[in-house]
Amino acid sequence: MTQTTVAIPDTHRDLLERPLIAHLATSRPDGSPQSNPVWFEWDGAEIRISQTKTRQKLRNIEHDARVALSIVDPANPYRYLELRGRVARVEGDPRNELIDRLAARYLNQPSYPWHQPGDQRVVVHIQPTDYSAMGADG
Repeated sequence: MTQTTVAIPDTHRDLLERPLIAHLATSRPDGSPQSNPVWFEWDGAEIRISQTKTRQKLRNIEHDARVALSIVDPANPYRYLELRGRVARVEGDPRNELIDRLAARYLNQPSYPWHQPGDQRVVVHIQPTDYSAMGADG
C-alpha cells in the first residue's frame, strides 16, 4: 500500500518542530472518542509517539488505526495544526530509545525519569494524510 505524506504548510511547521504537547485522538473499541496529551517527534514525514503496551491508546489503535493529532500554539491559542492520518506501524522499543529522545526534547534530561518496572514500550508511527490549520504566524 502506498502512503501519501501530506505537505505541512510552512506557516505551521514550527508547531511540529518545537517541543509542544499534542493531543492524540483515538477511537475506543466501543466507538467513543479518547483524547490524551502526548509527547511526539516529527521527522518531516511521520509523527512518532512512545507508548507502553498496557495503555488504552494502544488498544484503541489496534482496533482502529485512524487518529488525529492536534497541536496548539501556546503563545496564540487560536493558532493550531490538526493532523489526521493512520498508524502505519507499531514496533517494539526494548531499549526505550524514543522515550529517552523525547525526555531530552521535553525535559532536557538524558533519559525518561518515570520508567516503571515491567514497562514495555513501543513506537507508534503515524502517517499524516490530511491537515487543518488556523491562525497566522506570530
